[in-house]
Amino acid sequence: MIDDPLDRIAAALERMAPAPLPTPDFDAAAAFVWHTGPDRLEPVEHVSRVPLNLLIGVDRSRDTLLANTRQFAAGLPANNALLWGARGMGKSSLVKAIHADVHASHEALRMVELQREDLPSVGRLLNLLRGASQRFILFCDDLSFGHDDAHYKSLKAVLDGGIEGRPDNVVLYATSNRRHLMPRDMIENERGSAINPAEAVEEKVSLSDRFGLWLGFHACDQDQYLAMIRGYCDAYGVRIDAETLRAEAVEWQATRGSRSGRVAWQYFIDLAGRKGVRVA
Repeated sequence: MIDDPLDRIAAALERMAPAPLPTPDFDAAAAFVWHTGPDRLEPVEHVSRVPLNLLIGVDRSRDTLLANTRQFAAGLPANNALLWGARGMGKSSLVKAIHADVHASHEALRMVELQREDLPSVGRLLNLLRGASQRFILFCDDLSFGHDDAHYKSLKAVLDGGIEGRPDNVVLYATSNRRHLMPRDMIENERGSAINPAEAVEEKVSLSDRFGLWLGFHACDQDQYLAMIRGYCDAYGVRIDAETLRAEAVEWQATRGSRSGRVAWQYFIDLAGRKGVRVA
C-alpha cells in the first residue's frame, strides 16, 4: 500500500504515461501492419499479392513507381506517391508487387501498412522508424477524406514532416479513388458557401499536391481485361480455349456491371476452382 502522497502521484503518472515502446525487431519480416491501442508493429509473414509481371495495362505507372522505389531502396532521393483512379485497377496490388520485386535485391526495404483511421498516430509510428537502419515504404490504402474529417492534418506529418522533417528512411505510397482525396461535390459545396471560396478547400485539395508522383489508373478496355485473365491462366497452368474464355469472361463482366483487374481476377479464381487448380 502506498502511503506517501508523492508516491501515489508518481504511481498515477506512470499509469497515465505508459513506458516507451521497445524497438521493434525489423528483421522479423519484410512487411508490418501498424496497430494502435496499444501501439505495436505486427510482422506479416505472408503478404497477399500478385507477381509484378501479371499486372497488365499499368506499364507506365509500374515503370515510374518501380524506378522511384529502387532509388529509395538504394538510399537515393525519392518521392512520395499517390496512386489514384478507377477502383479495382491494381493500385494497391502494384505497391505490394513492387515492394516484393525491389526487396529481392534490397533486403533492407520494409513495408508498413497504416490504416486511414490510425493517421492521428502517425507521429508515434515515425518516431519508431526514424533512425532504424532499414528503409520503409509507409503504405496507406484507400485514402480519402470526407466533410469535417481532420485526419488529413496528420498526414502532413508524413508529407511535410513538421519541424523534424520526414525521416530520410521513410517514403509514403497512398492509393485513392479520388485525385484530390475528397469528393468533387464536397469541393464545390465548400466553394459555393465560403466567404473566400479560393481558401475554403485549398488546404485539403493542396494535400494531394504534396505527393511528388501522381500515378493515374483508368478503366481497362475489353482486350486488356481478357489479356489479364489469359496471363493468370498461363501463370497458374489453367487450360481453357480462347473462345470459351472470351465467352465466359464477357458474361462474368456483364453480371458485375464493370470491367477491371479485380473483376478479371475474380473470374479467374472461379475458373481455377472449376478446373481444380490451386492458386497459391
